[in-house]
Amino acid sequence: MRTWLQYLAAVLGWLLLANASQAEEMRAAWVASVYNINFPSKPGLSADAQKAQILAILETARHARLNALMVQVRPECDALYESGIEPWSRFLTGAQGRSPGYDPLAFFIAEGRKRGIAIHAWINPYRAATHASDQRSSRHVANRLPAATRRVGGQLWLDPGSTAVQDHVVAVVHDLVRRYPVAGVHLDDYFYPYPDTYSGSFPDADLYARYQASGGRLSRADWRRNNVNTMVRRLQATVHSARPGAVFGISPFGIYTKGQPPEVKAGLDQLNELYSDPVAWLQQGWVDYLAPQLYWKDSSPQSFSALLRWWRNPGINPHGIPIYPGIRIEALSAPYNWPAGEIARQLALERTIGPRKAGGFVLWDFTPLRKNTKDVVGIVRGN
Repeated sequence: MRTWLQYLAAVLGWLLLANASQAEEMRAAWVASVYNINFPSKPGLSADAQKAQILAILETARHARLNALMVQVRPECDALYESGIEPWSRFLTGAQGRSPGYDPLAFFIAEGRKRGIAIHAWINPYRAATHASDQRSSRHVANRLPAATRRVGGQLWLDPGSTAVQDHVVAVVHDLVRRYPVAGVHLDDYFYPYPDTYSGSFPDADLYARYQASGGRLSRADWRRNNVNTMVRRLQATVHSARPGAVFGISPFGIYTKGQPPEVKAGLDQLNELYSDPVAWLQQGWVDYLAPQLYWKDSSPQSFSALLRWWRNPGINPHGIPIYPGIRIEALSAPYNWPAGEIARQLALERTIGPRKAGGFVLWDFTPLRKNTKDVVGIVRGN
């Protein structure tokens, strides 16, 4: 009898460990609202039609065995939730500041909870307008902080070097996390804007000159990186204090800088062009996870496995902070037309490349899941 009980206890213990391990795994996808990429499918739909789309997204996620969604709730300093600080998003109704008649984030959270799907609030900290010429609400931050708003190409961007900008974004995140039971707050790769979206240098010469006049000694590039680092550090502290247990994560560009790792070819240098330093965030413990966007085939000059191995390397990530690779299921469709086997391979590689204390992935974007392109739902579900 004792032998049988010991065997039963061992089996139950193994099952508990397996369930705990599975619970730690991040199985997520991004749900983008900017340009109506994923939700809502177009502006101006009724509240009932938008709710139906949310339910369809959640059901698809459940069927694919996802346990989290990164829902974009602040695409251009606006809100897909009831905010006392920023206006309703125009991607909901077609007019910034107009209520959709319900609260999309609250609905996502409530319905996600029924399906075991955690909702993370994905925000863009600095992008103020995708099109500078679009009409904006009087409550929009570009109207409230015009001296800290920059025109870059056709967009408006909040200057990361402005203390007023940092204070505003921190206040937005504190308000959001305090009032909504989100699983966490998520940033993507938009810090200083991508250089191919505008010509010349980011227009912060006056602010940098003021910094120098006050005794600042950092180079302009180091000063820019420090501006972003300060925001990252403040946002993590804000999330943790406003909602203990919530996590703060970032999805940076997939290659840190040119030459790291040496076998990978980089077209963009995020460290010196976006002034984004995710290695510093890992080494200082300023993030709870990273989801680097590893949007290339494994057999390519930007090898998926080489990059994931680099990000998970203890020399880069000494605290073992979870690295959840961003996987580009969007590339299953034209013009890329990846074979389905490439996604299956990357999902399998994610499980084998360590160190991996808490593994997982984030899928870009939700449309192939909704359409089940090349049976991607089945592929994800089976991995």
